[in-house]
Amino acid sequence: MALGLAPYINASIILQLLQFVVPSLEELSKEGEYGQEKINQYTRFLTVPLAFFQAFAMYALLKSQGLILSTDVNSIISLVITMATGTMLAVWMGELITEYGLGNGVSFLIFAGIVSRLPVVLTQSSFVLQPENALPVTGFIVLSIVIIGLVVLMNEATRKIPVRYARRASGGMTTESYLPLRLNQAGVIPIIFAVSLVLLPSFLSQFLASVGGGKMAQISGQIALYFNPQSTSYNVFYFLLVVGFTYFYTAVVFNPEKISENLQKNGGFIQGIRPGSATTNYLSQVLSRVTLFGALFLGFIAILPAVFQGIIGIPNLVIGGTGILIVVSVILELVRDLEAKLVMGRYEGFLR
Repeated sequence: MALGLAPYINASIILQLLQFVVPSLEELSKEGEYGQEKINQYTRFLTVPLAFFQAFAMYALLKSQGLILSTDVNSIISLVITMATGTMLAVWMGELITEYGLGNGVSFLIFAGIVSRLPVVLTQSSFVLQPENALPVTGFIVLSIVIIGLVVLMNEATRKIPVRYARRASGGMTTESYLPLRLNQAGVIPIIFAVSLVLLPSFLSQFLASVGGGKMAQISGQIALYFNPQSTSYNVFYFLLVVGFTYFYTAVVFNPEKISENLQKNGGFIQGIRPGSATTNYLSQVLSRVTLFGALFLGFIAILPAVFQGIIGIPNLVIGGTGILIVVSVILELVRDLEAKLVMGRYEGFLR
């Protein structure tokens, strides 16, 4: 499972981008549960060739580092098939968790991988600590607690838009409710997408270095230089990817035109805004402003390790803002799912 879920995530990105380009996929995405199941099936089909390609890139990387000495065809085929099979096994496990467990299985597997590394990371960090680092480490711990609190706040923050419903049965009276717009509408998905794409230049660099010389080696060296995780260009690219994917995924999961149409069908309206296109434009403007804060926050969380290393100056301490966000988001999602299951259990007991 050296590749993990990266090929599946890349396949998901490609399919979601194609929905804006291919009309048949766009129509399929609007067909509810059946359409989503077909898109998931296409995603699994696309994962297989991507897994083979990335497995070969992994082989080239290990060979360039001297970790693999055998270069016969049988060894290469065996390694590539083994890693591709590991990816499909991880995808299968993730879908089983989604179907029979709680929350999103893929996110839960990523969460498990992060949590399983914590003891090793903490042990390694404790060995490199020196007395002169006591003050920076204290600041690091305080900032970590603050960041965890901010992650929880941003995940739970909502912009409530008051919606009124006209009720004929109540003598023309109106009832009021709220349309909640989450500040972080896309959750942790943009960072997962961005992580998958930001690693591609490194794989490409290693692949070019292993298959060619001269000009290819020079190009691979330039790519490796610009996409070094400690470089400014890498972190700027990573930040922009996260911001872009946040807007993209928010547009996928929240459709102002559809929300406006549903409000109009149910006799709902936003006070001071006319139903129809005016409501759609208003929701789009509010969503754009709300998403900006969420996107900037996710981008900051993504480049947090580089920021901390630059401020605190302790490169040996491993802090991952992305890891914190994934762990906190999955835990919050798990708690919400458990609460929903408990409520459903109470309703079922009441109906009996």
